[in-house]
Amino acid sequence: MIRSDTLQRIAEIVMVLGIIALCQPWNLFLHRYGLTVIIIGLVTFMLTNWFGSKVVTEVDAPRGKEGHS
Repeated sequence: MIRSDTLQRIAEIVMVLGIIALCQPWNLFLHRYGLTVIIIGLVTFMLTNWFGSKVVTEVDAPRGKEGHS
């Protein structure tokens, strides 16, 4: 299974490619579907943030014997 951070990075790249496809003047097919590509990347990015793995912060992590008691 693909990790959440990897899928999030792929979604960012898809959004950038959609912007490039939307701004280029040479290929009508890419220009026509550039916004669709951006939206697919955006939805994927949002879902990976929503359903992504929970990051354990220092506050949630159990403390060892180091530090003050």
